[in-house]
Amino acid sequence: PAWATSKETIPMLAKAGIVYDHSFMHHDFQPYWAPDTSLSSYVSTDLSRPAEEWMQPMSALKPSGVVEIPANWHVDDWPPLQPSPGRPGTHGYVDIESVERTWKEQFEFAYEEYDEFIFPISIHPQVSGKGHVMRMHERFIRWVNEHEGDIVWMPLGMMAEEFAEGRIAGVRIEGGAQNE
Repeated sequence: PAWATSKETIPMLAKAGIVYDHSFMHHDFQPYWAPDTSLSSYVSTDLSRPAEEWMQPMSALKPSGVVEIPANWHVDDWPPLQPSPGRPGTHGYVDIESVERTWKEQFEFAYEEYDEFIFPISIHPQVSGKGHVMRMHERFIRWVNEHEGDIVWMPLGMMAEEFAEGRIAGVRIEGGAQNE
């Protein structure tokens, strides 16, 4: 869904047999069962209205059967590195060292604050396939691998499988089971 969701998104993904989504940002470093918007209250974000009208607590959410691998603008290569004239939120010419530093700071926060976490980086081939960005990835991977503990690199689909099978801890949605 390219991070542009609606009330129908999760039910449609579930009906199509899609195992995971990577659109919501409820948590940065923990997977969870995406909310079943067909059972839960769903409030669309309408930026033309005051925030108090659409910014609601998530207490009434019920989990779906779709795993959410959380998205995070700060570890997505597109906004800082892909020129997209006329599209808000994209820059295209951010210094690669700034991007690398942000990714490292995000990782260090998670490493210090969580016993177990995922670090889902969104990588687009037309962005990360550029030479200077590939070198940044190589430096970042070497740096991450220097950390103590079990560090495993895997695609998002495998993260979703690991979470669904109880091998990766995640976030519990209040009122719903984490791994049912």
